[in-house]
Amino acid sequence: MDVLALLAEGFATSLSPLNLMVVILGVTAGLFIGAMPGLGSVNGVAIVLPLTFIVPPSSAIILLAAIYYGAMYGGAVSSILLGIPGASTAVATTFDGRPMAQQGKAGLALIAAAVASFVGGTISVILFTLFAAPLADVALAFGPAEEFALVLMAFTTFVGLGGDDKLKTIIMICLGLVLSTVGLDLISGQPRLIFGDMPGFYSGISFLVLAIGVYGVGEVLYTIETSKSSPQVTPAKITFGELALGIKAMGRIWKTMSFGSFMGFFVGMLPAAGATPASLMAYGVAKQTSKHPETFGKGNIEGVAAPETANNAASTGSLLPMLTLGIPGSPTTALLLGGMVMWGLVPGPMLFIEQPDFVWGLISSLYTANFAAVLINIALIPLFVWALRMPFTVLCSIVLVLCIVGGFAPSQKMHDVWLIAGFGVAGYLLRKADYPLAPLVLALVLGPLMEKSFRQTLIAEQGNVFAFVERPLSGTFIAIAALFFVLPFIKYLRKGTRSGIAPAE
Repeated sequence: MDVLALLAEGFATSLSPLNLMVVILGVTAGLFIGAMPGLGSVNGVAIVLPLTFIVPPSSAIILLAAIYYGAMYGGAVSSILLGIPGASTAVATTFDGRPMAQQGKAGLALIAAAVASFVGGTISVILFTLFAAPLADVALAFGPAEEFALVLMAFTTFVGLGGDDKLKTIIMICLGLVLSTVGLDLISGQPRLIFGDMPGFYSGISFLVLAIGVYGVGEVLYTIETSKSSPQVTPAKITFGELALGIKAMGRIWKTMSFGSFMGFFVGMLPAAGATPASLMAYGVAKQTSKHPETFGKGNIEGVAAPETANNAASTGSLLPMLTLGIPGSPTTALLLGGMVMWGLVPGPMLFIEQPDFVWGLISSLYTANFAAVLINIALIPLFVWALRMPFTVLCSIVLVLCIVGGFAPSQKMHDVWLIAGFGVAGYLLRKADYPLAPLVLALVLGPLMEKSFRQTLIAEQGNVFAFVERPLSGTFIAIAALFFVLPFIKYLRKGTRSGIAPAE
């Protein structure tokens, strides 16, 4: 009953005229951002983040969460109409969505994606509501040692569970941790890594500057280089008859959508997992359990529904550890975490006690955003078809201008603009070299928390480094972190043994 009362109070916040308008604007912007190839929820949140200073913190996080939600819906649009995923989270949707469009069923595929996204979002938000408060209560037992161990575990999950090159992932985490130490020392106040006493570095490197650089400018440069002539957009019209047919068809595959929703939510809770692996896993399971697996990849509606329920559920699941533990579950939630810190809010279990209006306003806004997204998505499909005909060069120019203005506005320092340009070029080169950018942003956001908790523990324990493993909870986290770290080596040894080749060879 307490949860229902808190949720009712949250709806009083999220349904205020300002926040309702923010949800509608955020969802609409997110849909277009997700539908544009080369963009995605990470880029959208990074570009819009500077604009959130003109509204209260509660409205700001609701806006960014609505953009996140809308982008998850929108990613399917270009996957189906162009055959190009709007973001990595919509890659699996392309497998059957594009063949459906080529068969003249583009409208049905888009309706299936929208309905599946709505189902996935609804189930995951209900799970979020039920799990948020209990997980926050557990997290109240955390001290500095547990915080350090939890952050360490978040980093090692990128190594053990992430699909990227393990060595490159470790390098990017280390680089992010180095960048997080730029500025003044936490305890002594002495300047560190200020590059020849440059005044701009005394305040450190803002994660906003890094995010806009690598995800905004870097993606623009990469998209301009890799994009060829604009692909042909498959025409799509939505009629009431098609809408009714699509909803009826979705009713027959409710098991696939339900399983994809639950899988997506719990996979999304894992740091380094997120919506992309969740959607691919859901697609694989749907194919394996289907009575007609041979039809997958040839225009099976289940191949559209399964990944779409999973990626929307995962986007909600990744918010749960961010709010309750202060550990982001995806690159986008890492940006949301940094934004909350900038607004003076400290994510973690105390947030539920000190800022209940903020927390439950955000949770209730997810219900509103989910409902708004499915209606706006279906209504604006003709507009999406028109917008996708925009040349890549025009789109990239608009994004580049927004990046520069957005980076300059918060601090009004040219130092940050030059940093954005530098990080943009670096992000482009790292992307070409297949270095993952998510660990870099995550390390910059969590680096100060990791250093603070590590040093606090050592000071309290008078330099006893074994304190991290002597405490039950932190010792458990470190053991799990160690397992994640050695997991790739175990897989490598097993692979070498099965193939009959010695690992040294």
